[in-house]
Amino acid sequence: MTSVWVSLTIDARDPARLARWWAEALGYQVVTEQPDEVEIRPSADRLPGIVFVPVNGAKEGKNRLHLDLRPADREAEVERLVDMGARHVDVGQDGSDWTVLADPEGNEFCVLRPGGA
Repeated sequence: MTSVWVSLTIDARDPARLARWWAEALGYQVVTEQPDEVEIRPSADRLPGIVFVPVNGAKEGKNRLHLDLRPADREAEVERLVDMGARHVDVGQDGSDWTVLADPEGNEFCVLRPGGA
């Protein structure tokens, strides 16, 4: 017996705002929006989703889990995401195969170079 991956949950000070940011970044759509949970998915009937839930405190420390994005053009995608409100961060990476950014609430994610699996 195996499990099915349904969603990734992200703590957020402003779940609706952060969900909309990630929906735009990924080309996803908001499928559920309630005060205690906002979910985005590629489409309403496709999993996995990303669920944003409220927390009071700000993020502290480096993420223990993060998303990796692989665009067709890394430089253009990094520029687009930074224009949307992401920022460059240094987590000790060498930077040759990926660029590390943080979303508007400070959650790190990587933008990989094109190619690969």
